[in-house]
Amino acid sequence: MQWCALLIGYVMSSSVVIILASGAIVLQLCDGIAVARLLNATMVLPKFEVAAYWNESSGFADVFDVDHFIEQTRGYVEVVKDMPEEISLKEPFKVDCRKQKGHFDYVETVLPALLQHRYISLTPAMSQRKDRYPSHAKACYCQGCYNALKLNKKVEAKAMELLQAIPKPFLSLHLRFEPDMVAYSRCEYSALSSKSLDAIEAARGEDRNVLVGDAAHLWRNRGKCPLTPSETAFILQALGIPTETNIYLAAGDGLMELDGFTSIYKNMYTKSSLLTHEDFERMHGNTKAALDYYVSVNSDAYVTTFFGNMDKMVTAMRTMQGLQKTLVLSRRAFANYTAAGLAGDQLAKAMWDAHREDYIMGRGLALPEHCFCEFKL
Repeated sequence: MQWCALLIGYVMSSSVVIILASGAIVLQLCDGIAVARLLNATMVLPKFEVAAYWNESSGFADVFDVDHFIEQTRGYVEVVKDMPEEISLKEPFKVDCRKQKGHFDYVETVLPALLQHRYISLTPAMSQRKDRYPSHAKACYCQGCYNALKLNKKVEAKAMELLQAIPKPFLSLHLRFEPDMVAYSRCEYSALSSKSLDAIEAARGEDRNVLVGDAAHLWRNRGKCPLTPSETAFILQALGIPTETNIYLAAGDGLMELDGFTSIYKNMYTKSSLLTHEDFERMHGNTKAALDYYVSVNSDAYVTTFFGNMDKMVTAMRTMQGLQKTLVLSRRAFANYTAAGLAGDQLAKAMWDAHREDYIMGRGLALPEHCFCEFKL
């Protein structure tokens, strides 16, 4: 398509894109780098949309090594620290692709806005298939994700200090059961404490009412409901993971019902228990997430109860580095077997059978769309 090639060639010298990502350790940063390459546009250092999550604002440089990022992306995409002077006073035109479903073309979707406004802020799609990118964009994605995104020296030093403080060997567990996540899931949990139920209700928006009846049953059986800490402990026991295992809890603030896990797995360590109070309190939310990411990538084993953005990054990075002890717990299997009335030893055996192949292989739900990172420009 010659007209498209000509338009993209024009973009490089005249337009700028800035990437907005929901938090620091997310695939949206990697996607944004690839999209900037697809559009042949200059990219300003990414920005984090964090106010909705942690009520604080930190910048790219607070977490990542800016000079390393620019150096490693050179030749793939042009990255600048600040907006060019001629457009620095303009508000960017916002393009939010998060709700785009299935396969869509960034060039067809975003390029018209970029040509018209010259300066856009882009939030990449959450579910876009990266293996469908052209090879030059794949190469840019891989370079940006796995080589360019490096923690800055201060954060990396703190992450190494945290890693060294954890007794070895250890398992890193990304456990997700915060009020906002449970509220967003629209799942009902009747056995929770009144404190947890109140927190969930406070986090629930008007359009996030609890599903009921057949809709709730189908939703849960599709694996859409987060595992509780006690359910997580049950599955780990079913997999034969000893209760004396050293476990680093990679989780944010506000985790509910944690006693259901720590009553069984008592050797649990967290950022707040291993770092000084002063260090922990003055950290940005993005910095805390970066520490969890670093520890999880370098752990002896990694288990997650949810396959979110951080999990996709951690499992992909561990796969790239040949670290095979990685497992994503199956919420769908747990829901289906409990709905069928299984409990106790029967449920434990069913959970072992459901995870057996992934557990023995040591790599559950590897990311096929990340296996194209052999491409180079």
